[in-house]
Amino acid sequence: MNQNTHQTVLILGANSDVAKQCIKQYCKKGFSVLAASRNTKSLDIFVKENDLNSWVTVLHFDAVDFDSHQRFYNELPVKPCIVLYAAGFLIDNEIALKDFKNTRQMMMVNYMGAVSILNIIASDTTNKSLERIIGLSSLSGVRGRKSNFVYGSTKAAFTQYLSGLRQELISRNIKVNALIIGYIRTKINEGLQLNESLIMEPDYVAKFIVNAGSSFIIVPNFKWKIIYLILKILPESLVAKLP
Repeated sequence: MNQNTHQTVLILGANSDVAKQCIKQYCKKGFSVLAASRNTKSLDIFVKENDLNSWVTVLHFDAVDFDSHQRFYNELPVKPCIVLYAAGFLIDNEIALKDFKNTRQMMMVNYMGAVSILNIIASDTTNKSLERIIGLSSLSGVRGRKSNFVYGSTKAAFTQYLSGLRQELISRNIKVNALIIGYIRTKINEGLQLNESLIMEPDYVAKFIVNAGSSFIIVPNFKWKIIYLILKILPESLVAKLP
């Protein structure tokens, strides 16, 4: 077994396609994984089908049940050295503009739930094993665009939170990474009209997560890095013309 076998990764929102690939890749590197999600049945099947029972413990976690987060963390069988927040929720911008119930769900899953649980984890100074916190954000949060600004605003807030958290934890030598991700072939994007040449596979994105280094911003794929840089410097008058 790998020398990292005794180390543990906590994946919050572990039922996503990218998160499941992360589980497999972390296990290959010798890490034990605490896979947390509302849908534990689906995770149990995934773990069994991939013969990961000796590496993975499935836990129930609800990102929007804020009152349960402290208890969830207190009852972890072991405190993690790496934490990945992969929970996400997306609805079409036109729906988000008219249906605040779904908009609120995006806010709670993508941002509020993350802040709630990650504040608890980061504040535990007794966990000397904690060395890294990773959050999955999005290109949608780089600049406001009329096609997805409601969803994008939740990801922009999450990235800003992670940026501040990085500064907060630097004195404890805990790294914080924000994955700024473009289109992925996942359940969340099913049915959307996307540029096929820009779509990344979940296992490809997972490699960047599992092998995250010291850089705060990580943008998988050189095409998306170029798009990210263009969005950062583009004048507002041109951004307004984007879809």
